Amino acid sequence: MRQGLTERRLLLVIGAIQFVNVLDFMMVMPLGPDFARALGIPNAKLGLVGASYTAAAALTGIVGALVLDRFDRRKALGVVLAGLVVGTAAGAFATSLESMLAARLLAGAFGGPATSLSLAVVSDVVPPERRGRAMGAVMGAFALASVLGVPAGLELARIGGWRLPFFAVAALGAGLAATAVAVLPPLRLHLGARSRTSSSPGELLRRPTVALALAATAAVMTAQFALVPNIAAYWQFNLGYPRERLGLLFIAGGVVSFAVMRIAGRLADRAGAAVTMAGGTALYVGVVLAAFVFPGRAPQALALFVAFMAASSFRMVPMQALTSRVPAPEERARFMSAQSVVQHLGSATGALLASSMLQQLPGGRLAGMDRVAWLALALAAIVPGLLWLLELRVRGRDAGAEELSADRRHAPVTAPSSQAAR
Repeated sequence: MRQGLTERRLLLVIGAIQFVNVLDFMMVMPLGPDFARALGIPNAKLGLVGASYTAAAALTGIVGALVLDRFDRRKALGVVLAGLVVGTAAGAFATSLESMLAARLLAGAFGGPATSLSLAVVSDVVPPERRGRAMGAVMGAFALASVLGVPAGLELARIGGWRLPFFAVAALGAGLAATAVAVLPPLRLHLGARSRTSSSPGELLRRPTVALALAATAAVMTAQFALVPNIAAYWQFNLGYPRERLGLLFIAGGVVSFAVMRIAGRLADRAGAAVTMAGGTALYVGVVLAAFVFPGRAPQALALFVAFMAASSFRMVPMQALTSRVPAPEERARFMSAQSVVQHLGSATGALLASSMLQQLPGGRLAGMDRVAWLALALAAIVPGLLWLLELRVRGRDAGAEELSADRRHAPVTAPSSQAAR
């Protein structure tokens, strides 16, 4: 690592990259009703905008799984961040649903690999015993995007129109891309390992640990994105929350989520990922039932939103901390790319399923959110069991590797035979 660039500072840079990447994705959802009104897009179809991003990210993730481990991670990050900037700026020029979908396809094509590379860097640099805390810190970018980015984007849209936030995030991303390339050291350690031993993508995907990790990822993301793309419209038109105070939801939710993710990271390191996920899932089930299935006549919209964001954020940390332990260093970007494919396919599937189940009523209200919520709950319920099985396998593998290493250290050194010496 470049002299003077400590682990903490590197995590700060990676966290900033994640902040812009997450903000690019997150801001589109609360801005949805604004640009839907301007472009003549039905609220019930806003899920398609989110699905286009995630579908493109899934496709490029397949390519990334084949090639990303062949490059210096710093250079690869610079390339994908530049593409993300172009895709984000393109959203400001949309004039219809079709052109907005095209812009989000372009942004997703680069946003997905940016996430894979960022998490691969963290996994390369931070040892397993501190990785839960590190993942919690980097994934705190989600909370910061909620606290700072989304409210700022909503305010910019109120002042200068819905196009302005797209330009602002693109400019921020351009500055960060230049900074990251200048500040990050060359990140090539995985290249030496790859030259010595490597597995094909097919061999990697056939491993039981990898299959369990990807199944858990798919369940989490499909459940989450059946609900998330429709949240801004649902809170405004179904729960009656005013548009001018929408930024407050994300500020409050982001502040709480930031604290919750740090707690979740520490718990995952100490108690284990499966136990931590089980607690987060119990909270998630209660919140989803209260917000989407049984909201009552006078729902506490702010409290429900904060609780939903906190429960969702809590569940992401133990899953990412555990799955980061699945691949070997030389396979890390490849695995993260495969995971990104599954994440984005799950997100797109959730958004498309929700769009097919929802209808827009007069006044903008969404009908069918309770059915979407039951789908999300059914998927969420299976995740703790998957992580429990995965954790057993990962711990067993690591224990076996430690035992083998200890045997080799204590093995007697035999003198070479005279024939071997000759």
